Amino acid sequence: MSEEEILEFEVPFEQAGKRLDQVLAGLAGDYSRSRLQSWIKSGRVTVDGEVLAPRAKLAGGERLRVNAEADPADDTIGPEPVPLDILYEDEHILVINKPAGLVMHPAAGNRTGTVQNGLLHYDAALAAVPRAGIVHRLDKDTTGLFVVAKTLQAHKSLVEQLQQRSVSREYLAIVNGTLVSGATVDAPIGRHPNDRKRMAVRENGKEAITHYRLAEKYRAHTLITVRLETGRTHQIRVHLSHSGHPLLGDLTYGGKPRFPRGCDESLREAIRSFRRQALHAFRLSLVHPASAETMSWEAPVPQDMQAMCAWLAEDVKTHG
Repeated sequence: MSEEEILEFEVPFEQAGKRLDQVLAGLAGDYSRSRLQSWIKSGRVTVDGEVLAPRAKLAGGERLRVNAEADPADDTIGPEPVPLDILYEDEHILVINKPAGLVMHPAAGNRTGTVQNGLLHYDAALAAVPRAGIVHRLDKDTTGLFVVAKTLQAHKSLVEQLQQRSVSREYLAIVNGTLVSGATVDAPIGRHPNDRKRMAVRENGKEAITHYRLAEKYRAHTLITVRLETGRTHQIRVHLSHSGHPLLGDLTYGGKPRFPRGCDESLREAIRSFRRQALHAFRLSLVHPASAETMSWEAPVPQDMQAMCAWLAEDVKTHG
């Protein structure tokens, strides 16, 4: 028998006039829109006890009840022996340290060899949990920590924590330019109007808030720590680029590489050859879904970012 969980939400009054499927996508955003549509149409979603059509308009204040019984496993996403660096595991959650180059979910251009494939190979029971338990994502070339729910109960708890912004996600980043202080970027993010593969700061986008602090200043770059308050696609990359300090190595949002004035050719080559965004999710904190204990994990800085910081620090010593 498949495991099931009941999810309940109250429709915010500011969502008045929106369709049921739109509102539910915002409240239960970690589930795919197609899955939510399927649940609405099959009667597994009720609005104040009634089954409504996906396009039904809501007034705000309604109670949504979702029977989140796991759907049959998607046999197009199969188990594969993908290496996973598991830092922590119990019967409820996994915490994994992701290397650069590893994609979270199968998608166009990366149909196999993803984290989701690896999780299904590691533990077949994860097929009963949405997206094999992945509740938040890291971009392909971002390294570091993410949590996986092993049960529907844990999935519900972690999704709610993410919605309530009580999960703490901290990153180390190397940005172009010399920052003089930390700051908060509060700018909505939506799909880029001309390039559907990119995101951008847009007036009609979703709320996005990023906090950053200085960690180390170099001659033409800065090492910062970043804390996410929201979790939009490419949020850190978009916000820092929008602020005029894109991530070093970000081929999508970073533009041309920048070099310290008068630096030697070896540093120029090191910067040119850094071909991923210099972003690492180094610390993750959350409330354990079963014990209610606050837990934290840290992942070591990957070798390529350590080496780049060493290059930039040496340049400061040489040129002052």
